Amino acid sequence: MKFVCNGMVLSEAALTVSKACASKTITPILECIKIHAENDGITLTAYDGEISIEKKIKADVFEEGEICVNGKMFSDFVGKISAFEVVIATVDSGIIIKYADSESFMQSLSSDDFPRFLNNTAENKEYFETKESELKGLIAKVVFCCASDDSRPILKGALLEAKDGKLNATALDGYRMACSSIETLSTSGNMKIVCPARTLVEISRMLDGDEELKIYADKNLLYVSVKDTVITSRLYLGEFVRKENIYPIDFTTKVEVKRSEIIESVERASVLIRGEKDNLITLDIKNEKIVINAVSDIGKIEETVAGDLDGKELKISMNSKFLLDAIKALDEEKILLSFNTPVSPFTVENVEDKRCQYLILPVSSR
Repeated sequence: MKFVCNGMVLSEAALTVSKACASKTITPILECIKIHAENDGITLTAYDGEISIEKKIKADVFEEGEICVNGKMFSDFVGKISAFEVVIATVDSGIIIKYADSESFMQSLSSDDFPRFLNNTAENKEYFETKESELKGLIAKVVFCCASDDSRPILKGALLEAKDGKLNATALDGYRMACSSIETLSTSGNMKIVCPARTLVEISRMLDGDEELKIYADKNLLYVSVKDTVITSRLYLGEFVRKENIYPIDFTTKVEVKRSEIIESVERASVLIRGEKDNLITLDIKNEKIVINAVSDIGKIEETVAGDLDGKELKISMNSKFLLDAIKALDEEKILLSFNTPVSPFTVENVEDKRCQYLILPVSSR
């Protein structure tokens, strides 16, 4: 194998693909990027057992072939030579990388052992179609509520459900839940999948325009192609928690508050409780105001923000990070907080646009 290509293009492609390289694995091939050269370009591919990222770039190919190299090392190295034209060629035990008047050697592995997805195309899959910008926004509103531990693996993903002209997304980690929806341009029919959070993050990274985009999936795999990049991912199997089973219908306390004011106040309180368990703050909701309190070993704070109360006064404690994450994901000038009791879940949403809602469990203030 031998080819020459633009160093910047190669560097950007390697960085994109390396996101799917495994780390801390007993299978070295999963830490690799496979480089495949043929015709007028090269294809870089990485696969960690759950997600595969493949990217094609133009190159002058003198000898066709393929090889695998450590993905992190290769990505880091070509990032340091992005200003040069790069020549890469295989030798007996690795690759030679030439740039300017210099050259380097990197060990390689045979591509024979590199795993391959079966059916990693759009063929025989259901799909939904939407705008790139809409999907990127939807992912940003829910993905941070996915679980990060393995106690319930399915919660490490988000439920995507396409039906009735909408794409509904739900994510929860046992302490909070996000629900958001966007319009779909078309679908092949009702579709329901649980997509890993990291797959959604990588898809979002690819989306930088407002083009129409189709996401394909069957019961096991998701497939999406954007420009010269293809992501294929395994899906989580099993029954996802349904919003209807845990979402309150009625509330006894509702308060409208300016989004910017409560963000600033909670952020200041968060500084004083940084490092504390649960990041605990207390909201004392009164007739025309919300009093925000926080106490830690290093300090305390009490601030007041204006609020329009509908219903009973209430005092409730919560994780400040969970509250901030939800409020910052919303985009109206005013938001609505809805409560029942100090120990029951409460919701955070826009006052007008109800397409995005958050449910958060309170914390006992002891």
